[in-house]
Amino acid sequence: MPPKKDTGTTNTNTTNTARSTKPGRTSRARGTTTGTDRRRTLRREVPSTVGLLADPGDFAAMRDYRSFTFDDHEDYLRHVEALLRSLAAQGIHTTVALFDPEEYAEYCAEQGLDPDTAEARTRFTAELAGTGAGLPYAGQPIDELVPLLVDEAVRQATWEYATGLLAGVGTCADCGEDIGQASFERAAAALERLVAGAGPGHHHLVCSVPTEAEQLVAVLHADAGEDPQAPLRIEGRDALDFATVLAAGLALGGPGGLVLRSTTEGNRDRVHGWRLDRGRLTALSAAAVFNAYCTDADTGDPVAPEPGVEYCPGYEVDAPGPHP
Repeated sequence: MPPKKDTGTTNTNTTNTARSTKPGRTSRARGTTTGTDRRRTLRREVPSTVGLLADPGDFAAMRDYRSFTFDDHEDYLRHVEALLRSLAAQGIHTTVALFDPEEYAEYCAEQGLDPDTAEARTRFTAELAGTGAGLPYAGQPIDELVPLLVDEAVRQATWEYATGLLAGVGTCADCGEDIGQASFERAAAALERLVAGAGPGHHHLVCSVPTEAEQLVAVLHADAGEDPQAPLRIEGRDALDFATVLAAGLALGGPGGLVLRSTTEGNRDRVHGWRLDRGRLTALSAAAVFNAYCTDADTGDPVAPEPGVEYCPGYEVDAPGPHP
């Protein structure tokens, strides 16, 4: 959570900094470079982390601390944006992460820190840098950055929860195989067949798996060229996240669904569908895909078909597994 004057920004030295201060490493310009210039150069090599209170409710919770002096969320967001732009103007790499007041209170209790201090907020913000749920600041306006950051936090939480489910499934009573690992391998292979079967174009996949605690949803965008041997273009770790959620659905053996929408220049979009049932990913008929796409998920009322879309049957992508 970024401070007004005293909280929320953390700096950590990089390996580049260590190299630049190594004994014996000199610069031809050393004699003409001032100490201030050198410090500015080093400052650009020290990354920053800003903890952001994106939710008004979280912001309200932090107002219980007297040392947190902001009293208006919109004003706070404007100051955060100004801080981020200032750091970027100095050439400083900055990561933005969600600041969770409940996690902050737990952290302070575990570490024996007074939560109503700038020092505690700064130390917690430093911990956020290692959670993997942050985003590098790329100059976006704050109203664009906040939803991106929330989506990233949801993605990270979904992956962690699905990973925990796979780890807890256990081993097969008959063969002793790790069911979670076997399910992940099946899911990864199924993902390859899904995209290969769709052919060239841009492919948008959504997998949804209901669990006792929450609904797991994974989204994947993949671009495939004309050459089937060429690697797919997939953003970041989306393939890992998608395969993990699909694997959880296979391992749990409960209901779920998967939809693939393909866009190819000069052609109508094609939509294919599958259902998860008893540990299998089963292709849907074209009629079933149409019904699923043209029914309001909340009310059950029919929805008009989308123009320019062809509703197609699924195809075989899931090899039979040993653990139904």
